[in-house]
Amino acid sequence: MDDDHLRIREMTVADCGRVAEIRVGGWRTAYRGLMPQPYLDGLSVSEDADRHRARLAQGDGLRVDLIAEREGKAVGWACHGPYREGDTRTEDAELYAIYVDPGQYGAGIGRALLKESIRRCTADGHPRMLLWVLKENADARRFYERAGFLPDGAEEPFEVDGVAVPEVRYVRELIAA
Repeated sequence: MDDDHLRIREMTVADCGRVAEIRVGGWRTAYRGLMPQPYLDGLSVSEDADRHRARLAQGDGLRVDLIAEREGKAVGWACHGPYREGDTRTEDAELYAIYVDPGQYGAGIGRALLKESIRRCTADGHPRMLLWVLKENADARRFYERAGFLPDGAEEPFEVDGVAVPEVRYVRELIAA
């Protein structure tokens, strides 16, 4: 995909450091006030990069990591794969994560990544895409709703350093064009 000099491509091991910077920066920005600040301050870019490298090395071929790149620099990351119902995978797809460099918010990067994830999941024959979002993250919830996702009523407890930060599930039907 090439839109306004934005290129969407698959992630490589060489991207892991930059993806970790984007993800940690995204957590610290998007979750400020929603999660304990000491937890956010303690996030480590190097540890996150190591986790991405290890995950890519043991890849199962089911999880897809996408990079949004502008002028040769990664500015966003998303990943999706089969929906996980406990330890069981279903025929639905799940958006596991999507993060944009905080300095690039509002530039269409998240929309482009989400659009490409939806396109790929639709092409792979998944009937729906689901995702989990922090219940109190109003900006993210609006972002997903504008993309056609709706809450389906499911909630999951999530705890960070002893603080409850519940998640709600969103779903979107995928229709092959």
